[in-house]
Amino acid sequence: MPTKRIKPAQDIYAIKVTLLGTKPPIWRRLLVPASMTLAKLHDILQTTMGWHDCHMHEFRAGERHFGRPDPEDISMGMQVENERNIRLSSVLRRPGAKLIYTYDFGDNWEHAIVLEKLLPRLPDMTSPICIDGSLACPPDDCGGIPGFYELLDALADPNHEQHQEMRDWIGGDFDPRAFSVEEVNRKLAPKRRRSSAAKN
Repeated sequence: MPTKRIKPAQDIYAIKVTLLGTKPPIWRRLLVPASMTLAKLHDILQTTMGWHDCHMHEFRAGERHFGRPDPEDISMGMQVENERNIRLSSVLRRPGAKLIYTYDFGDNWEHAIVLEKLLPRLPDMTSPICIDGSLACPPDDCGGIPGFYELLDALADPNHEQHQEMRDWIGGDFDPRAFSVEEVNRKLAPKRRRSSAAKN
């Protein structure tokens, strides 16, 4: 009688996402399935960092580029692999491996995604989840890293010539220290439910 093969538990990746150029660093630590596609990871990053998915993006690992292929990319000699066909495990193969995620090619928000460790999937583990992080995400369209810190300077100083203009633009107060793991996971919960429903 043939022995029944037991399918091994799917690995969970513990990854750290850091917005490059920020001091002190703006970062998030996540648990995600190793089998997650880069397209799905893009959605998770938008939610956990606090972006609003208003702009183009890409992932980069060494010389390889991943995203939503555009005919113009081919005409310019750039080969962009379809992020819907690429699993995280195929680009982050071992702890310490790094992936660059760029959001908004104008403001050029670059994030380093580092695989910190591999964990076995536990029966009660819900993923993706955010387990730690620090500081608020910059607002979309604020001018990249230089514009972000100029915005913070203007908001912090009532005598700054652009103080009221920046308050009006951002819609009131902006707390650069604000970050809540609970709030991020509340926003991720519907995405987890949709993911589970798709599997059933």
